[in-house]
Amino acid sequence: MSDFDTNTLDQLRQKVWEANTSLPKAGLVKWAQGNASGRDPETNLVAIKPSGVQLDQLTVEQIVIVDLEGNVVDGDMKPSIDTASHLYVYRHRDDVNGIVHTHSPHATSFAVRGEPIGVYTTTAAALFGGAIPISRFATIGEEAIGCEIVTKIGNSSAILLRSHGVFTIGVTPNEALKYAIYVEEEAEIINLARQQLALQQKAPLIELDSELVAEARRMYLHDYGQQ
Repeated sequence: MSDFDTNTLDQLRQKVWEANTSLPKAGLVKWAQGNASGRDPETNLVAIKPSGVQLDQLTVEQIVIVDLEGNVVDGDMKPSIDTASHLYVYRHRDDVNGIVHTHSPHATSFAVRGEPIGVYTTTAAALFGGAIPISRFATIGEEAIGCEIVTKIGNSSAILLRSHGVFTIGVTPNEALKYAIYVEEEAEIINLARQQLALQQKAPLIELDSELVAEARRMYLHDYGQQ
């Protein structure tokens, strides 16, 4: 690792560790499920969770550093089984430097049903700008999931993997984590609203008008937060 800035990699490890350990705290995964990764855009090295490690016992030092071909550059543990999928996305999306994968229950219920998550709230309109798409089924542990993400995600920051779970992308691992949290919130709201409508025998939910969605998205991108 002498050819690389150890301070940069230490910082990347820390950010990826924080994203991974936030997953169970946010109710997005259980035990050792899910993973988060981050890429250093200068070196193209990627930090990712080790395979099978319980997230509440994960340490910073256990985070594995790999190159874009999956070769371990630093670390004593086997990287996540989803590493090939993460790396495929990084190789094909220069704008992505953070990826989060969860099995969050409400969003995954959409993935199991094969149903995209539509836009029913202004929060979803602002954050995602449209429906969260769903992929075809892809085999775990291979590049197929990464290919589905790149092919199907479009302009969204999130995608449902058929019968599997959720992947989100961002400029940083923390941004990808944010999108994963809001995907689950949106899915939970929709599921609860549908249950209540079914009990009341009322009409189905109505998605937001496309013009309203576009305006909410514009406001979020240009006016929201400390610009």
